Amino acid sequence: MKSTFSICILAIFFLACSPNKNESENPATVYYGGDILTMVGDKPAYVEALVVRDGLIQFAGNADEAIKEAGSGHQMIDLGGKTLLPGFIDGHAHFANFSAQAIGAILLPSPDASVDKMEDLIATLKAWNTPENRALTGWIFGTGFDDSVLEEKRFPTKHDLDQVSTEFPIMIMHISGHFAVVNSIGLEILGITAETPNPEGGIIRREPNSNEPNGVLEELAAIPHMLKAMSPKSEEANQLFFDAGQEMALSYGYTTAQEGRAMQNHELLAGMADKGKLKLDVVSYIDYLFVDQYMPTKWNNTAYSNHYRIGGMKVTLDGSPQGRTAWRTQPYLIPPGGAAKDYAGYPALPSDSALTEIYRKAFVNNWQTLTHTNGDAAVDQMIRTLKPLFEEYGNEDRRFVMIHGQYVRFDQLDELAQMKIIASLFPLHTFYWGDWHKQIIGDSLGNTISPTRTALEKGLNITIHSDAPVALPNLMRVVWTAASRVSRSGQIIGEEEKLTPYEALQAITSWSAYQHFEEKSKGTLEMGKLADLVILDKNPLKVDVDEIKDIHVMETIKEGTTVFKRTVE
Repeated sequence: MKSTFSICILAIFFLACSPNKNESENPATVYYGGDILTMVGDKPAYVEALVVRDGLIQFAGNADEAIKEAGSGHQMIDLGGKTLLPGFIDGHAHFANFSAQAIGAILLPSPDASVDKMEDLIATLKAWNTPENRALTGWIFGTGFDDSVLEEKRFPTKHDLDQVSTEFPIMIMHISGHFAVVNSIGLEILGITAETPNPEGGIIRREPNSNEPNGVLEELAAIPHMLKAMSPKSEEANQLFFDAGQEMALSYGYTTAQEGRAMQNHELLAGMADKGKLKLDVVSYIDYLFVDQYMPTKWNNTAYSNHYRIGGMKVTLDGSPQGRTAWRTQPYLIPPGGAAKDYAGYPALPSDSALTEIYRKAFVNNWQTLTHTNGDAAVDQMIRTLKPLFEEYGNEDRRFVMIHGQYVRFDQLDELAQMKIIASLFPLHTFYWGDWHKQIIGDSLGNTISPTRTALEKGLNITIHSDAPVALPNLMRVVWTAASRVSRSGQIIGEEEKLTPYEALQAITSWSAYQHFEEKSKGTLEMGKLADLVILDKNPLKVDVDEIKDIHVMETIKEGTTVFKRTVE
């Protein structure tokens, strides 16, 4: 039975007078009949109806006024009890790599996929190994394996991958995005031999009692090679990859996506923008090694061009905490295989003076900068190099961002607050690796990973993120982990660090819009802002916290146009 409000709306709609020319050419759309959560303010606020015209929000308020504002000829959209919010803005992700997750072999463990032991990994790659799939890039490739969850509790090696194929090259990417494993022929193609030295900021793992590479590549020994396995070989394949990655983002409610470490893949995104292929906004942060090449282009702008722009620079100071390459001030309790007992990870940029000059370029050019730091030693390096530059150049609304900060110390949060650093934290770790963190750094420290509540209380602006394709870009799961902090084993990883569900939603809407300098046009449902909207099957604020992870995006709307609609509820 329809509600009194719905009947009233329909009556007003049918009694509306004939549209004038302007209204018939640019008819408004009125959304009603569900929870319309505006995300305005520190407490949940709802309106009865939302009016959209010409890609903008024209009105948000009560029903009678909405109909008047919409004028004649408008379209009525009954939400049918579903929930309408601002479109989602991930605080940090790698949009250009979504395609690899959407197209390649999915090597994620349960519950996202089913690769829980080495046998599953080999079988999944064998099943994916078809002539049609290999033709896409020339490689057999997959993403998402997790040594901390695999039954064997070890990395695959070339010997495992050689069981899939000795004829074709194979590369698989670790769930962290900081490691790759290749088979024997893959090593040959990459030119990695016993004589190949470790690059600065990376390690080629070796066979026991031998200098022969075992197929596992860490950090900067891996990352420069990843594009070789994931780069489509034809224009047709290129478009197929891009479309699959974009559709994945839209299916999870993204209306703005971040490419959080753009290298040559900037050219892919710029090319797709030039061809009008982007259905959502994408903002890229260029890796510091490529800023001279790409920052002087038209894409480095506060305004989007065909839904694409460069937002600033990215600097990476260490690696993955779950992979134990994050740079710490204390040793890991369980060092990686072959590492010394005092192993504490390592820096990506050992020289402070070199890092200072990289940052100085950002200050001189007024580039917003994202800094990847996971270990507390990396955070120390960021603080000691940035602080003198803030004093020299000033810190008026620069909005520099610390990305991840898994092992950030509470005293460092105080310094970051004083420096007006935004913290984009990663509470998704509490589910995927919370149990593992407590093993490798200890129980008490493990409970403080991604300290979202403490960061807020110390006065930092924060966001949360998926870091996809590290995990699926499921932002409802991101909200759930931030509010529950439940691990795979059911433990609560730092009860006192939980966000409320509303705060977690703010961290992917209004707070994230602020991080990206887009708070005037996005992040809340207010008059004059872009009609970037998402419709959910349930209200995250009106279900048990544990049910948030199962909420589905039913529709994604970019500037008033539906860009994704779920066909099966």
